Amino acid sequence: MEPGTRFKVYCSECREKVELPVEAFRLTFGRTAAQAHYSFGCPLCGAAVRKPAGEKIVTALTGAGVRTMRLVPAEG
Repeated sequence: MEPGTRFKVYCSECREKVELPVEAFRLTFGRTAAQAHYSFGCPLCGAAVRKPAGEKIVTALTGAGVRTMRLVPAEG
């Protein structure tokens, strides 16, 4: 992706479409691919939005350089 890449997303709370820079997103990976999700803060209503991330979304976000985090199970 090119520098300055932006993504258009819908806020789950206010239902508005917003366009955000890569820096506004975080991609989180769980133990399985089905547990991957991305999150962002809506600049219009302030809601913390979390949505599932399928394979195409993961590819687009990682290709653009979105910050990632991997959840690891607690040892016990």
